This record gives sequence, structure tokens and C-alpha cells, in this order.
Amino acid sequence: MRAMLVIRSRVQRAMVWSMAAALATMALKFGAWALTDSVGLLSDAVESLVNLAAAVLGFVLLGLAAMPADEKHPFGHEKAEYFSSSAEGLMILLAAGSIAWTAINGFINPVPLGKLGIGLLLSLLATGVNALAAWWLMRVAHEEKSLAVEAGAHHLLTDVLTSVGVLLALGLLLIFPGAWWLDPLIALIVALNIVRTGISLMARSFDGLMDMQLPPEEFKKIEVALQALLPAATTITTLRTRKAGPRRFVRFTLLVPGQWQVRQSHSLCDELETAVRAEFPDSDILIHVEPAEERTSFEVMP
Repeated sequence: MRAMLVIRSRVQRAMVWSMAAALATMALKFGAWALTDSVGLLSDAVESLVNLAAAVLGFVLLGLAAMPADEKHPFGHEKAEYFSSSAEGLMILLAAGSIAWTAINGFINPVPLGKLGIGLLLSLLATGVNALAAWWLMRVAHEEKSLAVEAGAHHLLTDVLTSVGVLLALGLLLIFPGAWWLDPLIALIVALNIVRTGISLMARSFDGLMDMQLPPEEFKKIEVALQALLPAATTITTLRTRKAGPRRFVRFTLLVPGQWQVRQSHSLCDELETAVRAEFPDSDILIHVEPAEERTSFEVMP
């Protein structure tokens, strides 16, 4: 566990910034709720609490994902990222349930709102912090190809959007003080919106854990790169791909003329590997060479 807490990568440093942003926004949003007693602002503050928990979990699991392969895990630890993003999706759903419960209670037992102006100002400041953190996390996620960091960025973006909705609704209360029902209504809408985000994150994580094929555009790039180098007497079958964190795994059967020497086949394999890594540098490639004349060569590779 201690090894997981060591900062091993840029994505872990990004999660540290995410934790700092979550702490700052929590202080501002819970302060806004304490001043106003608004269930809308409370729902926004609860989501920031989830942001902090998700960032801490992401930091630990990204530390595990960055650990090198070992005897027990010869293919590395990159799949730990999927546990991070799926856990964040689950926490988002739990937060949504808590927000929805608070909103329903707000309809049943409405509470007079307090210093709404100051509360909205604090919430606006917290929204700015979240927007900046989300922009930075998304940039790191795209550069490092990290699903866990991307999940954190999307979570913060969802938080920003819901905060804007809360601010607009409560801003109307400054104009129409009698419309008390706007406060629990916006909290309920926030809950429904983040349910969608949570389900999406969990679905993408499950796809990764189930070794789903690479996206069509990535698969096509690999296929085109391979086909461009194949001599007329050779062909490729059973091309399979998957990914774990930033790594791509590519495997296929290469059919060559039976009279080819090992050196000739090996040279072609090197060229094919280089072509794939030109598209995706962090790739693990397995090529199974078979003589094209053998009927069993066309069977699916296990």
C-alpha cells in the first residue's frame, strides 16, 4: 500500500491537483450552504465531497497502475485505472441518491433561505476553481491516454454544469423570493444529471475490464499500417486488439510462404511491429507466424 502512495507519474500529480481543488471547492460550497440553508447548494457541496473521495482513490490506484510488471502480474498493472473510474462512477451514483433524498425532503419540509447573495458568490468562486481543474485534468488525460484522469475531468465538468444550473435557479429566487420550490427542484435535476454521468463512467470501465476491441478509428489505423507492409505472398488473420490504461495490446496470425526462412519471417515481423508502434508507441504486440499452405493456419488463434 505504501508503494502505491508514491508519486510515480504525471497522472498521479494531476490527481493531487484534483484533491487540492476538491478541498477548496468543498470549503466554499459547504460555506455557501451554511449561510443559505439551500438544498440546491447542499447538493452541489455533496458532489464536491465525492470529487475528493474519487481523487484520493484515483491517486492510489494510479500509483498501482504505474508499477512495473512483476512475477505475479507479467502484463503490468494498468487495468487498475478501470477500477478507479468504475469506483468513481459508483460514488457519483451514491452522491446522486443522497442529493435526490435531500431534494425530496426539501419539497416536504421547505426551509427559508438565508444570505443568498453571499452564498451564490461563494458558489460562483468554487465553480471557477472546478472549471480550471477540469480543464487541466482533461489536458493531462488526452496527453497521457488515461481513462481514470479523464473520468475525474468529466466528473468535475459535470460538477461545473450542475453548479451553473444551481446558480441560475437560485439567482431567480433573488428576483422571485416566493418560488421556494425552485431550490429542491434544481437539486433533483442535479441528481438526475449526475446519474447519467455515473452510469457512463461505469460502462466504459466495464468495457476495459472485459477487454473490449479498440475503438473503430484506432483499429483501422492498425489495420491500414499492417496491410501497407505486407508482401503479395503474405496475409494477416485473426487481428485482435484491446487496451489497458495507455497501453494497446495487438495480436494476429501472419501467414507466410512455407519455404520462407526464419530470418525472413522475423524481419517482416519487426517491420510490422514498428508500423504499429509508429501509430501507438506504447503497444504490446504478439505475432503468430504460420505457413500459408497449412489448412490449420487459417483457424482462429486461441
